Amino acid sequence: MILKMLFRRRIVLLLLVLMPLVFLSVVELTASTKMILFRLASLDKMGFIEETQKQISLIFFSVTSTGFLVSFLALNLIQIDSNVNRRLVICGYHPFELLISNLLSLLLVIFLIAIYIGLLINVFFTVRHLLLFIFGLVLIGFVYGCYGLAIGSLVKGKLEGVFFIVLLANIDAGWLQNPMYYAEAQNNIIIRYLPAYYPSQSAIVAAFTDYSGTNACFFSILYGSGFLVLSLLIFYNKMRIKK
Repeated sequence: MILKMLFRRRIVLLLLVLMPLVFLSVVELTASTKMILFRLASLDKMGFIEETQKQISLIFFSVTSTGFLVSFLALNLIQIDSNVNRRLVICGYHPFELLISNLLSLLLVIFLIAIYIGLLINVFFTVRHLLLFIFGLVLIGFVYGCYGLAIGSLVKGKLEGVFFIVLLANIDAGWLQNPMYYAEAQNNIIIRYLPAYYPSQSAIVAAFTDYSGTNACFFSILYGSGFLVLSLLIFYNKMRIKK
């Protein structure tokens, strides 16, 4: 029923398709082909690699757009039916069942978005390992999707929820994880503790190198799971029926 409700909203589906296309098209039209030396901090074996500014920007904005889209979608999923969920709990459903159903629906959408953006980026230039790159997009979607679920469970107001999403996603996925910025950043230890660091590194490693991104994948899943557990606890506390 959650998927049925989501797919009925055609304007949302249209935006999910158009936004990554617009992001990447603007990068393609405006970014230069100047070679840039940047650092992949998650790899101990290699400090810096060299790629064009356009290719780096295309990969970065594909990760950014995935994180933004999924976080807002997760926030909307958990908030839009809060009253309905409350009535379902009264009727006998467990709060965990309701949240897991939202998560499973969200995961399906994450896979669809990741596959779409992965194939789309391959139109602009050929990434080195397409399947691993798509998995990196799935990871950023999982991390920020669970963050959106946590914020949606914590905050009742839609505007407040949007502010929380924009605050973290814009600073983290939309700015600090840019490889060109990271290479010159001071105190980059702060950047490593942000949610988008490991999934971004996983996607970039897959796109440009032959090295393994296993550690980045593991910590991405760990980070997303932390947000998921937090959202479960908050959602359960708000939805449970007190005797």
